[in-house]
Amino acid sequence: MKPEQARDAIPHADPFAIFEEWFAQARASEPNDPNAMALATATPQGVPSVRMVLLKGHGPAGFVFYTNFHSRKGGELAANPHVALLFHWKSLRRQIRVEGTITEVTAAEADAYFASRHPESRLGSAASDQSRPLDSRQTYLDRVDALRAQYPDGEVTRPAHWSGYRVKPATIEFWQDRDHRLHERRRFVTDGAGGWTSTLLYP
Repeated sequence: MKPEQARDAIPHADPFAIFEEWFAQARASEPNDPNAMALATATPQGVPSVRMVLLKGHGPAGFVFYTNFHSRKGGELAANPHVALLFHWKSLRRQIRVEGTITEVTAAEADAYFASRHPESRLGSAASDQSRPLDSRQTYLDRVDALRAQYPDGEVTRPAHWSGYRVKPATIEFWQDRDHRLHERRRFVTDGAGGWTSTLLYP
């Protein structure tokens, strides 16, 4: 065993500090969308679904993303608040898994983020009945055009059904690729009082 392979690449420390360090490195190394994360949801019956979303805020309070509450994931989140996230950064050969529950962000937070988006993105969100059947792409584009005519500056009001969620983690697991699949994993579990315990896991 090489000495460098025996050293822990993932220490027992504040998991949010480790996330911040890894995320900063991903922003410098990933070719695009370093804030992309897989979001897994499930129905009350336990039927899962997963899709990619973008991380739009993070810190000790949790991980924030935005969506249409009328979408499939919005419906599943309304019925079952338990979710899982996965960050996978191929350039760093790392991944982070998060499991926890969601709460809605405040209206002020949602308004501020919606206003920060590109005008075309705001129009697209307001025109979309996300996850519902669409007879043709042209129908959607026509709805965007109609809103653009109504709001030529793109300053459309945030729809009430478009907002965000904050994932409050119960567990955070860091995974570091190693040669010959001798990978390193460390799992952090919240103690419910602001602290964390952790343990290494067999790869």
